[in-house]
Amino acid sequence: MKREQRQLPEIVNQAFEAECVTLPVNAILPVHSLRKTVKLSHKYRQITASVREVGLVEPPVVARDPEHPGVFLLLDGHLRIEVLKDLGINEVECLVSTDDEAFTYNKRISRLNAVQEHNMVQRAIDRGVPPEKIASALDINVHSVQRKVRMLDGICEEAISLLKDKPCPMAAFEVLRKMKTLRQIEAAELLINANNYSVPYVSAILASTPQSQLVDGSKPKRVMGISTEAMARMERELARLQEAITSIQDTYGKDHLQLTIIKGYLAKLLGNARVMRYLMQNRPEFLPEFQAIAEMTSTLPV
Repeated sequence: MKREQRQLPEIVNQAFEAECVTLPVNAILPVHSLRKTVKLSHKYRQITASVREVGLVEPPVVARDPEHPGVFLLLDGHLRIEVLKDLGINEVECLVSTDDEAFTYNKRISRLNAVQEHNMVQRAIDRGVPPEKIASALDINVHSVQRKVRMLDGICEEAISLLKDKPCPMAAFEVLRKMKTLRQIEAAELLINANNYSVPYVSAILASTPQSQLVDGSKPKRVMGISTEAMARMERELARLQEAITSIQDTYGKDHLQLTIIKGYLAKLLGNARVMRYLMQNRPEFLPEFQAIAEMTSTLPV
């Protein structure tokens, strides 16, 4: 009997060097130039305020220039390097990449959403950081810090869990707070199903919410430009829409599986010359439809 050959595990290359390096700011070459107006942006002011108050939180990512020893290419952190130059800081600790591809870093950036920002601010306050220092670091006023801390007050845990990783703005939670628990969950599901987390859409859900599902049910809803009759109609239409979405969700998996099987079956049929000849002679109207289904690259919606 031949001894089975044991497969060696694939070698995984490290994405970064094991140690960070401290480099002169002037030794780092940017891979693209910044717009002239970038220093007027709110983001630039925020980074400047953060570096001034707490230092550089995230190190820039650089790669060694193989043709010029001692020279490093800046892959990620152009704004941070520019801020350091403006503040007169001459050295910076950098993360050294083993790959000089800058596109990967920009594509994989994970933006901080409102719930994550709330948790970050709350954790800082719990550790004794004064709200004034947080406001200075984020380049916002103290009132905005207090709004971030209170953002989830009155929001049920289920709704928070649904929206914790979604780009839902802080103002949307302030609208959700006006609804009762079950309606908050329904509203969160509507936002996710529509992939729309804008404040106008949340406000439209609030306008279509029955009075009995509002926290302050005794206070009549008032939406500028919408009459009482229009709001009642919106309530009925949104209720029907939610029923339709629920119905689709219940059958989506089964329908998708059936469509995938049908697609493969039709592709096999159309590969048979006798079937093709029969369709062209007897059912020519079916042929384009069958071909369109068989040639689908995906059964998922575009």
